[in-house]
This record gives sequence, C-alpha cells and structure tokens, in this order.
Amino acid sequence: MQYLVSVIDERTNSGTPDEMRAIGDFNDRLRAGDHWVFAAGLAAPSTATVIDGRGEQPVFTDGPFIESKEHMAGFWIIDAPDLDVALELMAEGSRACNRRVEVRPILVV
Repeated sequence: MQYLVSVIDERTNSGTPDEMRAIGDFNDRLRAGDHWVFAAGLAAPSTATVIDGRGEQPVFTDGPFIESKEHMAGFWIIDAPDLDVALELMAEGSRACNRRVEVRPILVV
C-alpha cells in the first residue's frame, strides 16, 4: 500500500544543511528497503493558485486554499505493507527532517 507523508512546517526552505543530509540518508534507507516511491519539497504557499472549475468558467485565485500558520512544506510517497510499517518508517523520517509529518493512505480507484 502507498502512503502520502506530508511534512509540516511554518517556514519555507527552512532545512538546515544537517537536516538536508539526514533527509538524504533517510531517503537512501527508504530506497534500500524498497519503500521509496517519490519525494519532493514544495514552494511557498504564496506561490499556489487555487482553481475552481465547477462553474461555467474556471475561477483562479492566487494563494493557498487555506490560510494557516503551518503548511505542507514537502512530501514523501512511500510503499509499505501496512500502516504500522509506514508509521515506524516515518517516525524516522520525522526525526530526519526535524519536522512533524502526517501519514495518510493513498486510495486507489
């Protein structure tokens, strides 16, 4: 099963050199354990555009869809046999990036 892991932060591009090395090492361990699918950091929420295409014409709004002190600063998509393994892995991921993370199963339709 795949899981989306959101990295929660209050700042943008806030990773220190030590944190970035720890994240790189953690990513290598995910790859070695066949848990790696994809990971990336995200630009600042102020760069977002929200699109509402439910009407006759789409409406484009600058900025994030929700105003909040914290935001999703990056993410992992991992593969794990079950939630317990995903949580165990991402406890280490949280430690590596020195941020809180949220783990959510990806629903495949």
